[in-house]
Amino acid sequence: MEQFERAERIRRALPAGGLFANQQWRTALDPFPLDSVIARDIESLGRVLLQFYRSVNLLYRRSTEGRSPGWVAGLLDQGKSPELVSWQRNAVFRNELPRVIRPDLLLTEEGLVVTELDSVPGGIGLTQWLNETYSRLPASGTDGPRWVEVLGGSTGMRDGFGSIFGDATHVQLVVSAESASYRPEMEWLAQGDARFQVRDTAFVDFQPGDAVYRFFELFDLPNVANAGQIFAMAARKEIRLTPPPKPIFEEKLLFALLWNRNLHAFWRQELGESFFQRLLRIVPRSWVLDPAPLPPHAAYPGLDLTDWQQLKSLSQRDRDLILKISGYSENAWGARGVSLGSDLSTADWSAAVDHALQAWPASPYVLQRYHKPRIAEIEWYDFEARAAQKMQGRVRLCPYYFASGDGDAIRTHLGGVLATICPANKKIIHGMTDAVLAPCAVGAVDRA
Repeated sequence: MEQFERAERIRRALPAGGLFANQQWRTALDPFPLDSVIARDIESLGRVLLQFYRSVNLLYRRSTEGRSPGWVAGLLDQGKSPELVSWQRNAVFRNELPRVIRPDLLLTEEGLVVTELDSVPGGIGLTQWLNETYSRLPASGTDGPRWVEVLGGSTGMRDGFGSIFGDATHVQLVVSAESASYRPEMEWLAQGDARFQVRDTAFVDFQPGDAVYRFFELFDLPNVANAGQIFAMAARKEIRLTPPPKPIFEEKLLFALLWNRNLHAFWRQELGESFFQRLLRIVPRSWVLDPAPLPPHAAYPGLDLTDWQQLKSLSQRDRDLILKISGYSENAWGARGVSLGSDLSTADWSAAVDHALQAWPASPYVLQRYHKPRIAEIEWYDFEARAAQKMQGRVRLCPYYFASGDGDAIRTHLGGVLATICPANKKIIHGMTDAVLAPCAVGAVDRA
């Protein structure tokens, strides 16, 4: 009965309009516990990723100016419209960075692994709701009743998100049709801050001094009627816009640039040796699937392959590799556009390789080493069976860092951490209906 009442209390806290359109998940009875070492790693990672974004921005700019290799800008600009490239290079946006940084972290036996970064992430409202709801739940331990402390605190997501807009008195949250499944969570979040209004892509009544949150991907601009007005007003400094119209921050191939030996001196200089080595430890080895032939005496570093066609002949054991579309595509989020070599037949893997090579240059693909998430146990409540169930699953952690301040004074703050636990037989982790979603807290939660 205590478990039912606990789960029912969580379910009753859901807003009437839900948080995700047509999406459901399993209800955890407690936050997902992290040990203190992992929690500290996550806390400190935000400033590393902010510096990585700063360095990416500088590398691209130098590349366009001829002060860094020209192929970098060429690679990042390919497939983009001239108009979007022009916005990206606009002097007003020169030093602008995304104000929300959300990595996807896998919890492996060796520690954390960062598989990608998202600068236009969903889940902000959801994670605030989870933090808020679970913070109100008493947990029973050996020392009697106590309150669960979630990472980021009960208001960390709301406070962090609000901080990125400075002193703007009105914040317009522009949500596209393509991002419509996240509209309910943004509407719920807006109810807690009088400055916020959720708008669609037909809204044009922006006023000087407004802040605008761009909740639409840049590949989707043809379907965003007010995008041109938003960008133009931001370029005239009439409104404050985040994230900026810079598709470099929506590309997953940034990790391949991190691993590119030709750029190591740059990364060491701009990241510092400590941050650079930390990223190399937690970012999987990554390559861009460029079909241009190599010289016959050359090979791709770390793979010992001389041609991408040779990927097809690797044994299943040697195919612990992920193929994913880099970005600027409707298939660049969730589990879409992702193939795990060891999970596919030879024929299906060969077809995935062919598709990735044929997508060049409009939609580059990235090849990445696969790091298997470790098994963890989570307890969730089955309302149909009216009983708690234990599930063995694999975990993805999504911390949300909010960058507030200006110029060199920008600092990141951790608002919260969303844990997605999928059944152990699922290799690619995403928000499926049989996944458990939970906030994260430090330490095991003892239950009577």
